[in-house]
Amino acid sequence: MNSFKNRIIRAAMLDVNLYEEVEADKGAMSQAMGIVVLSSIAAGVGLIEKGGFSGIFTGTIASLFGWYVWAYLTYFIGTKFLSEPQTKADHGELLRTIGFSSSPGLIRVLGIIPGLREVVFFTASIWMLVAMVIAVRQALDYNSTLRAVGVCVIGWVIQILILMLLFSILGGGA
Repeated sequence: MNSFKNRIIRAAMLDVNLYEEVEADKGAMSQAMGIVVLSSIAAGVGLIEKGGFSGIFTGTIASLFGWYVWAYLTYFIGTKFLSEPQTKADHGELLRTIGFSSSPGLIRVLGIIPGLREVVFFTASIWMLVAMVIAVRQALDYNSTLRAVGVCVIGWVIQILILMLLFSILGGGA
C-alpha cells in the first residue's frame, strides 16, 4: 500500500520517472484503475450537492469508460498518425500511464467545501491535463512535448464527440 500511495504522490508531482516506471510495470494496471476509480469518487463527493449519491456511481462508471476510450484513442492517434521514429507502445502502457495521470483528480474531493468547488475542479482539470501530457509523452517515447499535447487534444475532442453521440443515442442529451 505504501508503494501505491508513493506512486500516487509522485504522479501528482509530475515525476517523469514515475510515468516511465508504470509504463514498464505490467502489474500496475490494477493500481492505475484504482486511481481512476478513486479520482472519480473524489469528483462525485465534490459534486455530491449537485449529483447526489447516484452521481458518484454514474460518474465512476463514466470515468472508467472515458479512461479506456481516451487511452485507446491516444494509442491509435499517437502510434498511427503522430508517431515519431522511436515511438513504440501498446494499449496497456497507455492505460497505465494515463490512469496514473488521474492522480491530481483526488483533490476534487475538496469541492465539497462551500465556495471552493469551481476553483478546485478547474485546478484539478488543468493539473490532470498536464499530467496526461507527460504520461503520453513518456508512454509513446516522444521527444516532443508539443506532439504529446496534440495527441491529447485530438483524442479529447474525439472522445467528447463519441460521448455526445452515445448520450444522444441513449437519450441522455449532451
